[in-house]
Amino acid sequence: MDACKQAVIQNLWDAGCDRKTVEQFLFLEEAGELEKQLALLSDQRKKLLEKVHREERKITCLDYLVYQLEKLR
Repeated sequence: MDACKQAVIQNLWDAGCDRKTVEQFLFLEEAGELEKQLALLSDQRKKLLEKVHREERKITCLDYLVYQLEKLR
């Protein structure tokens, strides 16, 4: 496997892609399906962003509890 392909795979892993997504991305690359590759990356980005928003809501809940407790001081 060439260094460029290995770098792409590593980037996909670093971006949180699972094995199925990596394999699908590589298959689409070999098939010359650039638009489908972009859609796959867009889907992964949406999943990550949804996770960030879920975690932000948890932080907001914690911040609210801290605020309420600090009012009792």
